[in-house]
Amino acid sequence: MKWIARIAGALALAGLLAALGGFFLPATYLVERSTLIAAPLDRIYPLVAAPARWREWAVWQRRDPAMSLQLSGPASGAGAGWSWDSKSQGKGRMTFLSADPAGGIAYELYFADFDSTSGGTIRFEPQGAGTRVTWTNAGNVGRNPLMHYLALAMDRMMGPDFEGGLANLRQLAERG
Repeated sequence: MKWIARIAGALALAGLLAALGGFFLPATYLVERSTLIAAPLDRIYPLVAAPARWREWAVWQRRDPAMSLQLSGPASGAGAGWSWDSKSQGKGRMTFLSADPAGGIAYELYFADFDSTSGGTIRFEPQGAGTRVTWTNAGNVGRNPLMHYLALAMDRMMGPDFEGGLANLRQLAERG
């Protein structure tokens, strides 16, 4: 019976150390990916500024074709948005806060499963005959020290989705 108490004590100590360690980790995160698209801005902007067009290149909809999507606001630009409900991708919504055909979009992203809001941008920068597209998302996971571990993992969790989405966007825009 002593071994059970020792194991329980060791587990409790490990949990306490993990919680205390979380206080020393950042609560904020920033995910950023970029790609060069061999296409002019006027081919890229309509794909990004219209939520209905995200189905063509964002990886989340490709992962769950049965995802329920509800568009809201204008069809494109500031105020445009959508909400989703998916067994594999969770529930949430995205709303474009601003949209500039020359500079890009800024958005607010809400994940209902985590009751978490973050903000991001998709920026455009002309580069030679093409356009550099940079996608960012930044947020704060709050004061719970265990959630700080999630902040540490956000780049590994979201980064591959950004890379995949940008690769799909590049293919779509370059096809014209």
